[in-house]
Amino acid sequence: MCDDPRMRRLSLLLPALAFCLPLTLAAEAQAGIVPVGDAAELQAAIDGAAPGDEIVLADGVYEVGNNLSCDVAGTQNEPIIVRAENPGGAIIRFDAVEGFKVSQPWWTFADLEIEGVCAADDDCEHAFHIVGAADGTHIHHNRIKNFNAQIKGNGEPDASMGGAYNWPDDVVIEFNEFWDEAPRNTARPVTKIDIVGGRRWVLRGNYIHDFAKGGGNNISYAAFFKGNSRDGLMERNLVECESLHTGQVRLGLSLGGGGTSPDSICEDQSCTPEHQGGILRNNLILHCPADVGIYLNAASDTLLANNTLYDTTGIDFRFASSTGIAANNIVVGNIRERDGGSFTGQSNLAGLANADLEGWFVDPSSADFDLVDGSSVVDQGMSLAEVTNDYCLTPRDDGNHDIGAFEYVGDDVCDPFMAPGDGDGDGDGDGDGDGDGDSGEAGSGEAGSGEAGSGEAGSGEAGSGETGDSAGSDDEGSGCSCRSTDAPGSAALGLFALLLGGGLGRGRRRLARGLAKTTPDGGRAKAKDPA
Repeated sequence: MCDDPRMRRLSLLLPALAFCLPLTLAAEAQAGIVPVGDAAELQAAIDGAAPGDEIVLADGVYEVGNNLSCDVAGTQNEPIIVRAENPGGAIIRFDAVEGFKVSQPWWTFADLEIEGVCAADDDCEHAFHIVGAADGTHIHHNRIKNFNAQIKGNGEPDASMGGAYNWPDDVVIEFNEFWDEAPRNTARPVTKIDIVGGRRWVLRGNYIHDFAKGGGNNISYAAFFKGNSRDGLMERNLVECESLHTGQVRLGLSLGGGGTSPDSICEDQSCTPEHQGGILRNNLILHCPADVGIYLNAASDTLLANNTLYDTTGIDFRFASSTGIAANNIVVGNIRERDGGSFTGQSNLAGLANADLEGWFVDPSSADFDLVDGSSVVDQGMSLAEVTNDYCLTPRDDGNHDIGAFEYVGDDVCDPFMAPGDGDGDGDGDGDGDGDGDSGEAGSGEAGSGEAGSGEAGSGEAGSGETGDSAGSDDEGSGCSCRSTDAPGSAALGLFALLLGGGLGRGRRRLARGLAKTTPDGGRAKAKDPA
C-alpha cells in the first residue's frame, strides 16, 4: 500500500467526491451558463435570457447588424450576465444605430471589446442604451470605441406606470475604456457617457479619451449627468480629451452638459436644476485646452473635491441653479462663477499654469504625478468626510488631506493608467456602489433611428465651449447590461480542489476580472495603438 499521506487522504475523500460531484455538476447546469460562439447564438441567448443566466462569449469576432434588446428582467440575486469567456477575447462589431438596449433591471456586461463599424458616423449612436426600468445595470471592464455616445441613459414611457416616464436608477459604469479613433463626422451629440435623468448613477475608474465632434458646433464631452438627475457620483476617472488626435472643443466631466429639453423628459417634469447632489472626487482630467475640465450647468448642491486638472481652462459653476463646494482641487485655469452660479471654495490651488504642475510633479503631461516638490500639495488640504481615499485607493487618514487626486505616502503614486479598484470606490472591498445621469437635444426623437427623444435644450452657452448641442441623440437602440455577482462557473473543479487541498478552490469575485489590457486587480491600461 502506498505510504504517501496525500494518496491516503485522497482514498478517504474519493467516496465523498463521487457523491458530491454529480450534485455539483447538476447545480452548475441549473445556474444558466449559456455558451455562445457567433452572432446568431448571441442574439438567441439574449432573446431567451432568464434570471441567473450567464451568457458567455467564446473568443472571436461577432458581426452584429441589428440592435440586441435586453427586455427580460433579472433580479438582484440572479442578474443576467453577458461576458467574454476570456477578457477581451470576444469582439462585438455593431453596424447598427444602437448595440445593446437595456430596458429591464439587473443586467451586467463585462470583459467585452465593442466597436462601432457603421459606414456613416450618424448610424452608430450607442453601444449601450439604458432606458426605463433598467435599474441595477452594471457595465465593467469593457473597451468600447467609435460611437457618438458609447453609453446613453434616459427615461421612457412605462405602460406599467400608466404611460408615465420611468428612469433607470443605480447604474454602475466602472473600469472601462471609452474612445474614438477619429473625430466623429456628425452634427449629432458626441458624449461618451450621456445620461438624462436617473438617480445614484456611478461613473468610476474609467479611462475616457479622444472624443471629438467633427460636425455641427464641434463641442463634445467625456461624460455628463443631466435632466434633473440626482446623487450622481463620478470618481477616480482618467480623462484625456486629446491624446491620439486633437482639435475641436472637448470638455471633460459635467453635471448638466448643454442643458435638456423639453421638461417632459426630465425627472419631475422639470429640467431645472439639471442635476442635484452630485459628487466629483479624485478625478484626473488632462489635455482639454479649448475649454473647461469640469462644467456645472444648473447643477445644485455639488461637491467637487480632490480633482486634478492639467492643461484645461478650469472649472465653471454656471447659471443660478449651480451651487456647491470646491475643495482641495488642483486646477490649471480658474474656478469661475458664471451667469449667477456660485460656490464656496476651500483649500484649492487654482489659477495655475501648466508650468506650475510641471514644477511639482515628474511629468503631468504624461500623467506622471510622482512628486518633485510637494510643499504646495502635501498636507495642505482640508479633511473631508466624503473623501476617504484617493485616486489610487490610498487612505486619506493622516490628518490634513493632500490637495489633488493623489494622497502621497512617499514621493510615488500608482500608474494612473492602471489604478486599482475595489468595486465601489470606498476602499473597503464590498463593491456596493451607486450611480446617476443623461443628455439629449432639442426635441431629440430623431426620425428614422427609432429614438425616443430624450434631448438637450441647446442652452447656447457662449464662452464655455458650450454653445448648446441641440442635435438630439437619444436613440432607443437596444442593449444589455447588468450587475455582476460571483461567477457560478467551475464549482465542480473548485470542490475537487477543496477536498484535495483544504481550501484551494476559493471562488473569485467577477469584479476582480479584468480585460487582457487591464490589470488583474481591476485597473485599466492605456490603449497602445489607435486601432
